Amino acid sequence: MTKTTAATTPSTGTSPDPATLYTVTAGGFTATADAFARDPATDGLWFLSLVGAQTALKAIWAALLKQPPDVAHLIRGAEGTALSGGFQRCVIPAHTVGTWTTKLTRLPVCGGWHALVYTTLAEYATERDQFLLLAPDEAQAPALHHRFLDRRSPLPLHHSWALWLWQRGLAQDEITSLQTAGLVAYDCRPHAAALQADLAAAVAAGTLTLPSAADESLASTETTNAEKGDSPCV
Repeated sequence: MTKTTAATTPSTGTSPDPATLYTVTAGGFTATADAFARDPATDGLWFLSLVGAQTALKAIWAALLKQPPDVAHLIRGAEGTALSGGFQRCVIPAHTVGTWTTKLTRLPVCGGWHALVYTTLAEYATERDQFLLLAPDEAQAPALHHRFLDRRSPLPLHHSWALWLWQRGLAQDEITSLQTAGLVAYDCRPHAAALQADLAAAVAAGTLTLPSAADESLASTETTNAEKGDSPCV
């Protein structure tokens, strides 16, 4: 897969702590989840990393995308172990139907399979204002958010504004933190007109400074080089 998203692939080369794993059930099949992103307010499932038998992974993937979808749940604990923490219902958000994809790979050591199931709203180049931000940890989220937001903004957003843009998005409820395991995730819904007004006010107040021509040239070169080196992230 050559499209770029904002998260790293959960590692499949080491044995994760069983306490961090979940079991996914859907369509009468089960598999182990080592990473997911879910909106607890709506039960919306945004991202899922699964390990198990190929038949089970494909069946769960199909069950999630059925219309209407089969009932799906996340349960704390790996498949085949003592489960705890109760059931958490999962559904695909209706407005993301048609944007989902999967990446299925065979695990060389154990002979099982690994599936990444996610909406293409997590891809950098998707032509939608809303995007799903997937990051390895909270520290990397502001810079990744800036990159995705700059791609969608009619105004150029200097990289030095990344933290301000992140804090503004959180304060304006344009960035919503999701329930996750194995990574951090945010549902980002920028409001272009409000962002433009807030940027103008911040620049006028001196909170944000406009970059020099030399800075802009350097930033443009760095962005071009970074995009040339893009690699699959989920």
